Amino acid sequence: MFEMHVWGPATPTAPLRQRLMRYLSPPLFPVHLRDVPRLELHDLAGGTFKIGEFRVTADLVCHPGFTLGYRLETPRGTLAYLSDHEPALGDAHFPGPPEWTSGYALARDADLLIHDTQYTRTEYPAHVGWGHSAIDDTLAFAALARVRRLITFHHDPAHADDVLDRLTADAVAAARPAFAVSPGTEGATFALP
Repeated sequence: MFEMHVWGPATPTAPLRQRLMRYLSPPLFPVHLRDVPRLELHDLAGGTFKIGEFRVTADLVCHPGFTLGYRLETPRGTLAYLSDHEPALGDAHFPGPPEWTSGYALARDADLLIHDTQYTRTEYPAHVGWGHSAIDDTLAFAALARVRRLITFHHDPAHADDVLDRLTADAVAAARPAFAVSPGTEGATFALP
């Protein structure tokens, strides 16, 4: 039998279990959270801790409310996961200095960065402050952080697969990044070096 652990941001308003129960229950989710066997929830304020062979660093990132990004390190490589992240926050001159950029310490020199790319460049101005990135800003953030590979993620549900492929190809052609870029797809797997 398996055991499931979920780590999420601690808040002063409600524990993780209470917050998740709002979303992980019918009609939004097919089962009640209380019915998930052997589930351990961990309120996390940030910082670094170990899970098996993984050294995990969690830190707050730019998104409304309490949102964590994660850095997972093993001797084989480093993965950064920033699923809800808006490092540009409407800055027309993004990126700026690394030390002032949300999420930079988590993504710096990562072998694999999985990052939010909710909007196109033209959609983004109407959504500044919503906590999600334009694909162009994600590419600029990945370049600033000197990642080796970027997986675009958290796509706008209104964008069909062919639209996502075109948007990614156009953004990559314009940015010419020094790293590989792939749109996240269901069932995809990626090996760390």
